[in-house]
Amino acid sequence: MKLPSHDAAAREVPEDRSHRVMLPRRAPKAPLRQVARRLLMALVVLLATVFIVWIDRAEYHDNADGTVDLLDCFYYATVTLSTTGYGDIVPYGDSARLLNILLITPLRVIFLIILVGTTLEVLTERTREQWQLKRWRTALRDHTVIVGFGTKGRSAVQTLCATGLSRDRIVIVDPSSKVIEAAVAEGFAGVVGDATRSDVLMRAEIQRAHQVVIATQRDDTAVLVSLTARQLNKKANIVAAVREEENAPLLRQSGADAVITSASAAGRLLGLSVHSPSAGTVMEDLIQQGSGLDLVERPVVKAEVGRSVRETDDLVVSVLRGHRLLGYDDPEASPLQSTDRLITIVRAAPTEEADLPGRQSMKPTLPGTSVSPMRRVDE
Repeated sequence: MKLPSHDAAAREVPEDRSHRVMLPRRAPKAPLRQVARRLLMALVVLLATVFIVWIDRAEYHDNADGTVDLLDCFYYATVTLSTTGYGDIVPYGDSARLLNILLITPLRVIFLIILVGTTLEVLTERTREQWQLKRWRTALRDHTVIVGFGTKGRSAVQTLCATGLSRDRIVIVDPSSKVIEAAVAEGFAGVVGDATRSDVLMRAEIQRAHQVVIATQRDDTAVLVSLTARQLNKKANIVAAVREEENAPLLRQSGADAVITSASAAGRLLGLSVHSPSAGTVMEDLIQQGSGLDLVERPVVKAEVGRSVRETDDLVVSVLRGHRLLGYDDPEASPLQSTDRLITIVRAAPTEEADLPGRQSMKPTLPGTSVSPMRRVDE
């Protein structure tokens, strides 16, 4: 299914650079360090050869004076490893010839490999990348695909990471190779290409993804991406952002489970901040995960079953019962059932102690989250 792209950035991608999958990798070493490392390896091979010749120097013959000293050992090692072989110093004893076969010849091969290491490194790097890509595709399951890594996409990724999602479970799709390179540098896997095309999304293994976040720059692009994603994955949870509120119903019809109107949401937050700056600050804090107050969804714990909404340990905003969303003041919300899920306001757990190696936070956390419950004043 090939659909036209409307992102300006997509037209800037050269054909030979599209549809690439880029995996996180270690930062390359500096060129001078690589050269110094190879020189050190060559020196070790040379010294090993000199040592082998020195301990068996009585089995070697020098056409100049008949004896082999330390300088002759270095000379023989250099001309042997470089495959020059002048023939003025030769092994004539059985042990010397056996050591040449078993030790010096492998050292000569290693020395040559070091000399042509640049070419071999390119070949091995390409093979390693293909092997890593194959292993990554095989192991990738129930991951999250982020389409678009602009301001909205980055904010979505930060929120997902703050809620405990691992970076290796996130795949970024963007038409700009520079954007994907930046994402890879941050530890995410990336796919360069137009997400309205099925083959690009399939490279992100969207058919096995658990959720898809669509954060493109244009609403029509978001609709096309949603259609393509839903065609490839019938079960994934698709969340999309649109600029204009009138496009939200169209995006829902395209297969999106939830649609966020970015322009309208920002406008409402602006209006709230004008009326009450403190309320606007609280709302901004709630949607920013990992600090201050967090708005999270969690299951009902065993001790809360049968209780009313107001008897829980933290502040419950809504109760999700099946496909119904009940307010905290709805008479049907209480008593709580074991299959319910609670939308709660909690205090984000401090990360300073948790980030220290070998230490764990002593504060209790909510099930399925990394945040601490808000205790009431009387507790």
